[in-house]
Amino acid sequence: MPHYPDAMPGSKTLFERARKVMPGGNTRTTVFVDPFPIYAARGEGCRVWDVDGNVYYDCINNFTSMIHGHAHPDVTAAVVEQLPLGTAFGAPTPSEIELAELLVERLPSVDRIRFTNSGTEGVMMAIKAARAFTGRPKIVKIEGAYHGSYDFAEVSLDSSPADWGDLPKSTPYAKGTPRGVLDDVIAVPFNDTEVLRAVFAADGDNIAGVLIDPMPNRAGLIPARQDYLHAMVEIAHAAGALVIFDEVISFRLGWSGAQGLWGIAPDLTALGKIIGGGFPVGAVGGRADVMAVFDPTAGKPALPHGGTFTANPVTMRAGLASMRALTTESFARLDRLGTFMRESVAASFQKHGLAGQCVGLGSLFRVHFTSRPVMDYRSVYPGQAERRKFDAFHKGLLGRGVLSANYGLFALSTPMTEEDARAILQAIDETFGEIAQS
Repeated sequence: MPHYPDAMPGSKTLFERARKVMPGGNTRTTVFVDPFPIYAARGEGCRVWDVDGNVYYDCINNFTSMIHGHAHPDVTAAVVEQLPLGTAFGAPTPSEIELAELLVERLPSVDRIRFTNSGTEGVMMAIKAARAFTGRPKIVKIEGAYHGSYDFAEVSLDSSPADWGDLPKSTPYAKGTPRGVLDDVIAVPFNDTEVLRAVFAADGDNIAGVLIDPMPNRAGLIPARQDYLHAMVEIAHAAGALVIFDEVISFRLGWSGAQGLWGIAPDLTALGKIIGGGFPVGAVGGRADVMAVFDPTAGKPALPHGGTFTANPVTMRAGLASMRALTTESFARLDRLGTFMRESVAASFQKHGLAGQCVGLGSLFRVHFTSRPVMDYRSVYPGQAERRKFDAFHKGLLGRGVLSANYGLFALSTPMTEEDARAILQAIDETFGEIAQS
């Protein structure tokens, strides 16, 4: 087994090179690890090899986007077939229609869809569409929820206890965020219907929409309550506002995403990650009347939208192959595997007398080093001792051949077998034991 960081001299050398040409040697904050990240050389199925030849079970799958793991033969064949035909054109291609048809069929709430190049852009265009449709400036979002890098979507992403009150303050994530951005975003606690109702009672005429990830990863990967989501739709619609589901991650939970599991029909849905088959992608879809803000057939639309590589045929073909391979049987098997792993991780916490919980649904789970009731962003906000445990957990797993997120997120993939799951669980159990003794 590799031992982090001693068994990764090649990654260390590459990181030293990277620091000379990229700030902090990094072009993607989420993959940074101190003292250096491992550099991937190749992937196959549910495994990744680093540049030093160490092999890992990939339990993050490019932050949930690789639901079929790496080098799926159908996806690879689709890309290889497309490459000699061209990779991007200043014209539409049939491939975008085919993927759009598949997604519209799987999502009953989506009548029309447009593609973007990332989940961030999908969320951004959904927010802008809500504004264009309602003529209102403000959005409501959940405290601690991540929705990509659009500055309005980043508000109150990492608010600290100093900012907490009965109603969360709208706090900037990045320095230099304009005051106007904060003024037009209302942060609310998760799963709290009464606060949502109060916010709309106070400012409903100015609210364009409510943005929600139904199982927000950064806010703890805690599922939304079904009654809360139904109430959200009722409250928003009564005020003439829209409900925006961010399903960039949660679309991997089922055939029709989280909205299918909860029986909710949002007005707009943002997508990304798994719909691109491992290539950059995003999308925004929704009701036909709302999506008409993008329609250019009668002149300048209410919301013009372009993108040089939007709906490029390589991404579209890869996404189509990936989604076609994602059958109802695939979801059922991932559900069983996920349940087995969550229950086993919870048992491992108990076995070692370690304060902790395992939450999630379907192919996603996340560990929390706390015995507090896990309800929302505030309840899982880690103190210094918990942060140290997360660091030890992440690096302990790296040293046992398991790649996960450094904040405890795991994403399973269809190539994983029960044997793979047991090996991953053994690594988790050993790491828990190490942490418990420290």
